[in-house]
Order: sequence, then structure tokens, then C-alpha cells
Amino acid sequence: METQSASLAAALKEIGAEIDDAFDGLLAVPGDARARLYEAMRYSAIGGGKRMRPLLVVAGCDLFGVGRDRSIRVGLAVECIHVYSLIHDDLPCMDDDDLRRGKPTLHRAFDECTAILAGDSLHALAFELLADEATHEDPFVRAELVGALARASGPAGMAGGQMIDLMAGEIALDLAAVTRLQQLKTGALIGCCLEAAAIMGRAPAEGRTGLRGYARDIGLAFQIADDLLDHEGCEERAGKRVGKDRDAGKETFVSLLGAERARAQARALVDQAIDHLRPFGEEAELLRAVARFAVERDH
Repeated sequence: METQSASLAAALKEIGAEIDDAFDGLLAVPGDARARLYEAMRYSAIGGGKRMRPLLVVAGCDLFGVGRDRSIRVGLAVECIHVYSLIHDDLPCMDDDDLRRGKPTLHRAFDECTAILAGDSLHALAFELLADEATHEDPFVRAELVGALARASGPAGMAGGQMIDLMAGEIALDLAAVTRLQQLKTGALIGCCLEAAAIMGRAPAEGRTGLRGYARDIGLAFQIADDLLDHEGCEERAGKRVGKDRDAGKETFVSLLGAERARAQARALVDQAIDHLRPFGEEAELLRAVARFAVERDH
């Protein structure tokens, strides 16, 4: 287990450096009035976060022998969507947070208008990356990638989940409703990481079932772990405010199940996720390590 943890830590460090280098090149600050926008994008995109989503994309692409340069581009596109969502989630009109990834949120460090534009620009950059021939020479593959990411980030995915979350303080949600909320808000983009890998690998529909099951289960496991950290975690370690769901009166996996049952459910989901990878051999070991990390992490 320690060897697997060390391997995952090394993989996260490597992918983090690659994503930072890619953002650094794409977001070079121009010498004109747009400079503040680029600086804001760099502030949120570079040097923060676990980079778990790009890692999932790359690890998934490795199953199909996709080249590293290409898989990094797809992982970067998913990370663009993730970072944009964090910028907008933190705004005063949504979660009104002051801390993200251990530093002031973008609208605090800059201003609300710049934060909104930075989020909008990262959203646009994601699809620009996927539409570029450098990602894949086949236009049908590129179109499928764009469609998959659009569905995962729009009203049938992440944005829809955020809308339910905004309403969660006003309406009572049972366990099924909370599960649905998180499948949209968090799980859809995680699912897209593995779907994108299968698209890049031109895997047939029947060959994607296991990866979809894996993504669904680790998405919920990660969310339960986040709820546990919000319930009992340390703000300094988490890099963001904790206890906010409880303070807002929102139902979570922890409030509905209790901490111990929630923890047990997360472990069961990890076991299921790993079982979905049975058709794959050693090449899926990194994905197995990611699943185990979901319930072992402290931030």
C-alpha cells in the first residue's frame, strides 16, 4: 500500500508540473489592457489543486496507448472547466467563499468582474483545446470530446448540480436527492475524464461500461470524503473553509448517514470502483490507487 501511495504521489507531482507548464505557456500575459484578465486566470489555474482530474484522463488514456502530449491536452481541458467552476462557485452570489487552495479566492484577490471573466475565459479555453487538431487528427473524435465535456459541464451535469446545491438550503433533500446532486455537480466531470480517455482510445461502447462504473463510484466516494472533511476536517489542511454545509443547513452524506456509515459507504464504493477495473491488468494500477486515495486523503 505504501508503494502504491508513493507511486500515486509521484504521478500527481508529475501531472501537476505538466499542467502548470501547459497553463504557463497558454496564459502568457499580453502587453495590453487584457493583462489583468490573464493574471487572474494564472492566479487560479497555476500552482494549486490536486490535479486529480487530469491524472484520471492521462491514466485512462494510458489504458489505450494514447500519446502523453495528447492526453495532457485533454486533461488540461477538463482542468480548465474544473478551475472555472471553482472561481464561479466562490463568488458572493453563490458560495461566497474567501479561501480556496490555501489562498484568497480570485474575487477577493482581484475583483468580482475580473473573476467572472477569468472563469468565462477558462471555460472557453477548454473547448478551444479540444477542437484543436493537436489534440487528435480525427475531427469526429474531437467533436465527440467537445460533446462529452459540454454535457458534463452544463445543465445535465455540473451546472445542474450546482443549481440543485443552491436550492439545497431551502428544500429538504433525502439520500437519493443528495446522491443525484453530487452525481451531477461532482461526478459528471469525473465521469467525463474516463469517457474522454475512451473516446481518445476509440474504445467501442461496450468497452466503456467498466470505466463508467469506476468513474461513477469514485465520484461519489470523493464527495463523501469531502463531506467528511467538511464535517471534521482542518481548514488549514483543506485549504478552504470547512463546516460551511452544516452552517448553511444543507443535507450531506454525513448529515444523512452519520460519519461512520458515510465512511463505510465510501469504502464500499472504492471496492466497487476497483472491481470495475477487472478487465484491465497492471496498466490500470494507477486508477486503482486513485480510488483508494479517495478515502485515505486528509485534504
